[in-house]
Amino acid sequence: MPALPEGVRHLPGYLDRAAQEALLEDIRAVVADAPLYVPAMPRTGKEMSVRMTNCGPLGWVTDKESGYRYQATHPATGRPWPPIPEALMRIWHDVAGYPLAPEACLVNFYTAEAKMGQHQDRDEADFAAPVVSVSLGDDCLFRVGGPRRQDKTVSLRLQSGDVLVLGGTSRLAFHGVDRIYPDTSTLLKNGGRINLTLRRVTARNGI
Repeated sequence: MPALPEGVRHLPGYLDRAAQEALLEDIRAVVADAPLYVPAMPRTGKEMSVRMTNCGPLGWVTDKESGYRYQATHPATGRPWPPIPEALMRIWHDVAGYPLAPEACLVNFYTAEAKMGQHQDRDEADFAAPVVSVSLGDDCLFRVGGPRRQDKTVSLRLQSGDVLVLGGTSRLAFHGVDRIYPDTSTLLKNGGRINLTLRRVTARNGI
């Protein structure tokens, strides 16, 4: 496999099966409090192929009317997001190399047909904090490049229990999910993939 861009760290098998099962129960509790919903693209209103929710003080949302943003409440229920599970906080503190806690965890659920187009995570105020993601369930083909859309990309297969960190010079790297490999994991009873993305939203001075 080609070398990953500088600042991209792939930690395969970071969570063993027991840790994955325990984290899955945590996420089920999150979804029970903050149900999955279908987000829509800015301007066009086209629905995304993933369903999503959040946990933490802030949640990332998108819709036709107001576009990409963070907010403190679920767009459908109007309730505050549930807290980030302690297991995810431990992962952040172990791998992020950043002194402040994450403020948002985006939960994306992918069916066998779902994808995520190439994009940057740039709605945050402090790019010194990395983006940390955790994979649960079926494998996916993840693709990452550089800070420009036309930069060369590298693909790797992410499996259940893997952790990926985008930091340093790759904090603003374009990345996405090209495909899901169905039936590659038995973690989720009905298949699919869950991606958990931890982010720090505000700057160190709170602005």
